[in-house]
Order: sequence, then structure tokens, then C-alpha cells
Amino acid sequence: MFEIDLKPLFNEPGAKLDIDHTLDLSDLEFSDTKPFTTPAAIKGVVRNDTGIVSMKAVVTVLYSGNCDRCAKEVTREYTVSMEHTFVTELNDDQNDEFMLVPTMRFDLEGLATEDVILGLPTKFLCEEDCKGICPTCGKNLNEGPCGCKKEIDPRLSALAALLADE
Repeated sequence: MFEIDLKPLFNEPGAKLDIDHTLDLSDLEFSDTKPFTTPAAIKGVVRNDTGIVSMKAVVTVLYSGNCDRCAKEVTREYTVSMEHTFVTELNDDQNDEFMLVPTMRFDLEGLATEDVILGLPTKFLCEEDCKGICPTCGKNLNEGPCGCKKEIDPRLSALAALLADE
């Protein structure tokens, strides 16, 4: 937990606070693996612009895991943007555009961890055009064709029989 005190920022328009922090994400576990082996870097600034306290930061993290299509082990660097506006009170409880900080403090590590998890892609691929593996023989199709004959969908077998007669 790394708390940032916003009280000096709320009380002084034009004030700013630079952020340069490392975040250990090695405790996070996805599908029985721990994809974050090195600390994430958080860099940004929290500032009061005309009475509005906001934060703009970037979290850079190395993510290691298996490709969701071909299972190849890959490590990739991701950069996740963080933008939040802080308020001490809300008029509308349903408003999720602002982050409520009634004590004028917030946990940077907790917020960054949440933003990293939400900012990662839902599919982790080794390459954008990964071909995956053959469902019949299991060969990695990125390394070339496997030679297996494509199975015909049973619903289309009557059409395939017509084509075979030609």
C-alpha cells in the first residue's frame, strides 16, 4: 500500500505532485501462473488545475505467459494509462466518472493494480496473426502446415459428397 496525500493539492490551485513509483505485482496469479516477474513502473503527475485534482500516469509492466492460441511462452511489455479525477464529495452516488476521496488520501498501488488488470488484453497472443495449433495433430501452425486433411463439418457432408462426384 502506498498512500498519496491529496490535501496539499486540494488546498492550492496550480499545485502538482510528480509520481515515480515501482509496484510489485508478483503476488497476482492468473490461471495458476504468476505473469508479473519484474516490478511495474508508475510515472505520472497529480495536479490541481483550477480546483480540479486529477492524475495522469502510465504503468509499464512486463507480462509473461503462454499464447492463448499456440501455447508458446511469451514476454511482452504493456503500457497502461491511468487517468482519474478526485473529489471529496459527490452529489450523485451513481457517478463513476470521479473517484471519491473523502479523507483526501488514496492508495496508488491499489488503483494502479486495478488499472493494470483492466488494461491488459483479454487474449494474450504471441503475434497478432497467430495461427494456433492444429486441432487434429497439435502442430504449431505458425511453423508451417501440418498436412492433416481438413475435417468436413457433418452438417455439410451432403454438399461435400456432391463436390466429390465431379
